[in-house]
Amino acid sequence: MGKTLAYKILESHLVDGVIAPGNEITIKIDQTLTQDSTGTMVYLQLEAMNVDKIQTELSVAYIDHNTLQTGFENADDHEFIKSVAKRHGVLFSKPGNGICHQLHLENYGIPGKTLLGSDSHTPTGGGLGMIAIGAGGLDVAVAMAKGTYSMTVPKVLNVELKGQLKPWVSAKDVILYVLKQLTVKGGVGKIIEYTGEGVKTLSVTDRATITNMGAELGATTSLFPSDENTRAYLASQGREKDYVPLSADNDAVFDDVLSVDLSSLTPLAAMPHSPDNVDTIQNIGPIKVNQVAIGSCTNSSYTDLMKVAKILQGKKVHPNISLVISPGSSRILSKLAENGALASMIDSGARIIENACGPCIGMGQSPKSGAVSLRTFNRNFKGRSGTLDADVYLVSPETAAVSAITGVLTDGASSGFPLPKIQPESFNINDNFIVYPENANKENTSVEMGPNIQPFPKNTRLSDTLTGEVVLHTGDNITTDDIMPSDSRLLPYRSNIPYLANYCFEKIDPEFAARCKAVKEGIIVGGDNYGQGSSREHAALAPLYLGIKFVLAKSFARIHRSNLINSGILPLVFEKSSDYDDFKLGQKLVIDNIREQLKNPVIVVKNVNTGKEYKVVTNFSELETEMILAGGKINQINQQ
Repeated sequence: MGKTLAYKILESHLVDGVIAPGNEITIKIDQTLTQDSTGTMVYLQLEAMNVDKIQTELSVAYIDHNTLQTGFENADDHEFIKSVAKRHGVLFSKPGNGICHQLHLENYGIPGKTLLGSDSHTPTGGGLGMIAIGAGGLDVAVAMAKGTYSMTVPKVLNVELKGQLKPWVSAKDVILYVLKQLTVKGGVGKIIEYTGEGVKTLSVTDRATITNMGAELGATTSLFPSDENTRAYLASQGREKDYVPLSADNDAVFDDVLSVDLSSLTPLAAMPHSPDNVDTIQNIGPIKVNQVAIGSCTNSSYTDLMKVAKILQGKKVHPNISLVISPGSSRILSKLAENGALASMIDSGARIIENACGPCIGMGQSPKSGAVSLRTFNRNFKGRSGTLDADVYLVSPETAAVSAITGVLTDGASSGFPLPKIQPESFNINDNFIVYPENANKENTSVEMGPNIQPFPKNTRLSDTLTGEVVLHTGDNITTDDIMPSDSRLLPYRSNIPYLANYCFEKIDPEFAARCKAVKEGIIVGGDNYGQGSSREHAALAPLYLGIKFVLAKSFARIHRSNLINSGILPLVFEKSSDYDDFKLGQKLVIDNIREQLKNPVIVVKNVNTGKEYKVVTNFSELETEMILAGGKINQINQQ
């Protein structure tokens, strides 16, 4: 029986366990990446572990989220990260160099390697044939310290690509189609592996767009084979020596298969307010647009932006539209300037903003109230743009560019606009934005820590009895943006959990933080797919600071569940989903003899107000149980 590519790579990195779906394994991690909105916590945690030397082949600290520097907080974070990176032999990518995932694809990604990143879109590296996994910051810190990562083996879903994309249909439309088929929770507990004849028609940057948005499926990761297209991409970046051919066996057995006929796809858009709320642009119709934003780690590659530049060339952005473009890297921006494409964009009336995440995470360029914004990004959660009542549509760069000219959502295939063909390019390679930690170590390098950087909260050893009051009752698909908002107002305080905690769940319930402080021991009741979205562990650390003891939900998103466990907060799943309806704000719940009960797959929660008992499922692995008993991962490591 043949093997999938995903299992081949996991097998080659296996440290402990047996590779079979549902088993817990430990794998070797070759590379890590961090970015600055999660990085300060990662490096505070790394320092707390008192590590002398990191164990990875390569670790890179990128600055790409907090680049506005409207106050001292961002700059202090950057200096802190740079100083810790220097102490531990981590490469430091300065602000302005670009977005971590695009940069890692260009400079460091290698087929067959493992990459763990403190950002949910780390699976972008799967476009190169890597096992690239997004995780909470503490998991990344531990991977740097120990060189390993423990995980539950996912199933492998094969997306078989057939045919070839028609003009005006792009890789973005492929992943939007897959999201429509599988939904935002359809990839939970799975690796998405792309195969089929259609694969060879997609470039590495096309593939990276698809694997990037695999995060929106809830998948552990997504990946493509490494083939001649991979070789060509690495050669264009001056790295052909890193090429390794990799693919699944011809007789590989997958847990499930989704077939996609590329030739049947048409331009698509994800409508407000979810990446899986997808329809064809023809069906949605020519709605009036106020803003167009092109960029992000999903669609800021050289090929994407060259298509945009060619569509805009000699034309004028519609007077009712604000068009902003953010290149993915300094290398791409330099090439656009060199070949005149940048001038075409500017001459059309586009605004060029810094090589950074920017508006994708609400860092500037918030649309006007009630606006329609077309974005080439990966998420359109309500309020993520910084404007709560804006309607955000996710589209391809081609659709975004042609719509910026017409002023309405436009299907390029029926627009009459010529579609440009972009030739492959080689790039001028320089590393002027990279700081190398030469001759640095803990003894000769101090840590620079500004006043906004506060220690991360730690839990205590699990007591024999857990009690608390229900402080929030949420609906389905609660995102980490809902739990811990991320925008230009709050992002500078990612290093200050006591301050951030005041804004926890403010979009859902403005009184949440005050209620938690009043009751001191709180419980959250959630619906399906609780905690979907980004990897930010702040969505667990802020509730921990506010005294949350456990979360009862119908189901959890993968990364957030891990972050809760890492923090010592119990993620518990209703055995009967209908029990969710019984709970109200202010009810007091208790779990007696919890340390003993954790030996069982099902434990009992009692509602003190009604006297009713409920069965909840733990599904904790042996390692997860150890962490919970210790009061979190840091406590468990210190005990060891």
